[in-house]
Amino acid sequence: MEQKDKYISPFSTRYASDEMQYVFSENFKFKTWRKLWIALAKAEKELGLNITQEQIDELESHAEDINYDVAQEREKLVRHDVMSHVYAYGKQCPKAEPIIHLGATSCYVGDNTDVIIMRRASEIILKKAAQVIKNLKDFALEYKEMPCLAYTHLQPAQLTTVGKRATLWMYELVMDIEELQHRLDKLLLRGAKGTTGTQASFMELFGGDEEKVKKLEAIIAKSMGFKGSVPVSGQTYSRKVDSYFLSVLSGFAQSAYKFSNDLRILQSFEEMEEPFEKNQIGSSAMPYKRNPMRSERISALAKAEKELGLNITQEQIDELESHAEANKRVSVAEAFLAVDAILNIYINVTAGLVVYDKIVEKRVMEKLPFMATENIMMESVKRGGNRQELHERLRTHSHAAAAKVKLEGGENDLISRIAADEAFPLEESEIRKHLDPKLYIGRCPSQVDEFIDSVANPILEKYYSEEIKSELKV
Repeated sequence: MEQKDKYISPFSTRYASDEMQYVFSENFKFKTWRKLWIALAKAEKELGLNITQEQIDELESHAEDINYDVAQEREKLVRHDVMSHVYAYGKQCPKAEPIIHLGATSCYVGDNTDVIIMRRASEIILKKAAQVIKNLKDFALEYKEMPCLAYTHLQPAQLTTVGKRATLWMYELVMDIEELQHRLDKLLLRGAKGTTGTQASFMELFGGDEEKVKKLEAIIAKSMGFKGSVPVSGQTYSRKVDSYFLSVLSGFAQSAYKFSNDLRILQSFEEMEEPFEKNQIGSSAMPYKRNPMRSERISALAKAEKELGLNITQEQIDELESHAEANKRVSVAEAFLAVDAILNIYINVTAGLVVYDKIVEKRVMEKLPFMATENIMMESVKRGGNRQELHERLRTHSHAAAAKVKLEGGENDLISRIAADEAFPLEESEIRKHLDPKLYIGRCPSQVDEFIDSVANPILEKYYSEEIKSELKV
């Protein structure tokens, strides 16, 4: 059967990066198995077992060149992946063959590798999330003083600035980064626990010497770059670990979804737009359309990731030792691939955000008379007006002006109505002084600067090293 006659995951062809796909590849997995077998043999030798340096050297000489054909043929016969790879490794390393996997169970390589994969995949996520924050930081600084409409319930509320809005997107990602780092800080190897976590096999190997058995785990953990192993386990490490990580990944998906949804709305209002390439086609039927396909793709992948997170949570609830491994292999891998894909698009979009400042200003000025009513009322009270009476008159005039706009398609004449009302001791020119948008943005510019200095920059100092550019595959 030719390759084009087989199903291939869209993550491979359309969405996920080569870097993330490699982490979940067979090569990364089985090379890590061999690194773990080497670490085990070295630790056992160091602690006095009859293992020679010649055997260690032989194992190391074949750490990378995995003889997959031998392993695959063996697995067809024995139906056991770990023992098939032990067999294949032994064929390449005949001198070391007797001591490969000595005292270990399948989860020594399987579960420890899963933990290592999650760590490496998480590091990629952190790096890419930092690039999004870098892009949004630059955007926020550029537009920190540009007034724009803010919305509550998707209705025009008071003003904010374009740059301040970007800090909201950034802050959600910052929280995700901090939570993922917390999980990485807590992450431990499953270790060398034996078949059911009792370490009985290693107690036998070391003649009942508990200190050597404990030191064995410490040596292996250090050699694999971990501060330690889990204090206790059964056959597997607790699947709550998977649930924790996928919960954090769900947070990244939620943050990106919020951004993409906001941008789709703003693009509908024609205030902002995601990148749209010169030859890009928005619709097969409507040549004028500029569909927000990048934002839509983020939204769709975020929804898919959410379901994967719920799936692995259910696995944790139902887990009976290793019966759910097939589910885990799909859910954990695709959750990381989904978030990787989401961040790739997020990087691409934030690197090319477009702001239509004239449209933003026009929409602000259409609504600003309504927003200025509180200031107009307060100034009128200072000059002797009755607050309650003025409030009622402003309510009436506002509704009338809104009706003229909505029902007649006319201009917003609220300011003229107020100026003509003798209850307001202000000239029209005085009233119009309250129509400066920058009077209504509060501390937005300062909030942007403070957020970047105190929150964004420390994140970038820790996780951002070089620029990541992301081009869409399709």
